[in-house]
Amino acid sequence: QVQLVESGGGLVQAGDSLRLSCAASGRTFSRNAMGWFRQAPGKEREFVSVIRWTGSITYYAESVKGRFTISRDNHKDTVYLQMNSLKPEDTAVYYCAALPDTLWRGSDYYTRTESYDYWGQGTQVTVSS
Repeated sequence: QVQLVESGGGLVQAGDSLRLSCAASGRTFSRNAMGWFRQAPGKEREFVSVIRWTGSITYYAESVKGRFTISRDNHKDTVYLQMNSLKPEDTAVYYCAALPDTLWRGSDYYTRTESYDYWGQGTQVTVSS
């Protein structure tokens, strides 16, 4: 079991930055790939970024590439999402999620919501124009 708690959301202006954190509890955090997803009102939950358990492999959605950076600290059981140059279209509830990362399954696998076993409750990010 892995429990996930996100923090760091808030209301900012376009162009500002935020750093989201996701604190995990559970013995196997370091062996989980950790993903960030987001869901805007009236839209489906979408992939934002993922970091594999070693921390050396990351993927990003095209919409955030170059602006967001995912990282993890396995000693602190925490994954981060640094969000720079925020835009109004980044407004959403941001969720972190975990999946056991024992085998390479192809990059697409890590972008699907159904691949993840554990989810946090989400943190709201609102970007005003």
